[in-house]
Amino acid sequence: MEMDLYDQLHARGFIKQCTNPELVKQILSKDKTTFYIGFDPTADCLHIGHLLPLMVMSWLQKAGHQPIIIMGGGTAMIGDPSGKDKTRDMLTQAQIEHNLQSQKRLFAKVVNIESAIICNNADWLTSLGYINFLRDIGKHFSVNKMIKAEGARQRLDRDQGYSFIEFNYHLLQSYDFLVLHQKYNCNLQIGGDDQWFHLCGGVDLVRREEGKQVFAFTIPLLTTASGKKMGKTEKGAVWIDEQKLSPFEYYQYWYNVHDADVIKFMKLFTYLPLEDIEKFANLKGAAINQAKHKLALEATAVIHGAEAAKKAQQAAKSAFGGGQSADMPSHQATLPLLITEILVSTGMCKSKSEARRLIKGGGVKIDFGSGKEAVKDINASLHKEAIVWAGKKKCVQITSS
Repeated sequence: MEMDLYDQLHARGFIKQCTNPELVKQILSKDKTTFYIGFDPTADCLHIGHLLPLMVMSWLQKAGHQPIIIMGGGTAMIGDPSGKDKTRDMLTQAQIEHNLQSQKRLFAKVVNIESAIICNNADWLTSLGYINFLRDIGKHFSVNKMIKAEGARQRLDRDQGYSFIEFNYHLLQSYDFLVLHQKYNCNLQIGGDDQWFHLCGGVDLVRREEGKQVFAFTIPLLTTASGKKMGKTEKGAVWIDEQKLSPFEYYQYWYNVHDADVIKFMKLFTYLPLEDIEKFANLKGAAINQAKHKLALEATAVIHGAEAAKKAQQAAKSAFGGGQSADMPSHQATLPLLITEILVSTGMCKSKSEARRLIKGGGVKIDFGSGKEAVKDINASLHKEAIVWAGKKKCVQITSS
């Protein structure tokens, strides 16, 4: 028996909390439900942490439901306090606009934006009359309940401060749901699990103002099996923009995930059917590499397309087989150059001291095309083009400028 959409999303690990599972299951079984997910433009790019809500949006859109993407140009002027131990730095209007435009094109990597509704909540939030807003909307919100919210409670318990402007964020995000319900008959909001309090606020506000029942569910905030926040590496966030992270490097991120995370990430970050994923779950030992290659190939194809994913896989197999590839990360340098400087300038090491320690430990190797050679001298220089390896998993092709 084929799973319905809600059960499939649940089985893949996309649903953490839901205001009314049975009724949400029913509305997702209908022909067309309008739903929304919000994205605050706090950066000029999207990373794989944003992919979870985008993948949910993609699954719902493929099932015939109507997505609304909210670009949070208004709420970004305050900054979401959820999960933060201090007040965010305020963004200027110019920074927000730059981030909005930069992010907008990236949604098309996962969602069919031609049939999506894209809104900027600045369109209705910046024109609010403050006194009228407090009278009409603020009356529905309990200060007692707001200071008991997990994010607020943690900040207050640690005496880290909770600014009045942040306190208003909950009202504004809740108000988004009311506006979208009135304008588009939107009846479902989806967000990260740290947004649960805000989502419930929106559901309650629509009920109070319109007398209508609307719904919300959250997506788990994921950590890796090692306990790290997913999507973080030594070099920073795992961006989905090829201008910030090449398809090869993106492929390598997925291939290098912990063995215990492979099946979970297949369910979340690929479109592979669950029955196909279960076949990989039975692999043990060295055979798990088959599943890792499949995860990396499929996850890279979602963002960069099937052709780029295949090239990235070929480049990875070539690099780790001792060969070279045009699709491998490359770095131009004026040779000769100290290998410690190469390791730092390419981002494979954070500092020269880390580079020196890696060399002393035998972790740096050079491949001139005839096999890897360990670097033994911390003062060694590279005199001609080669592949430089830092450990077993990070490499870069050095070309002469």
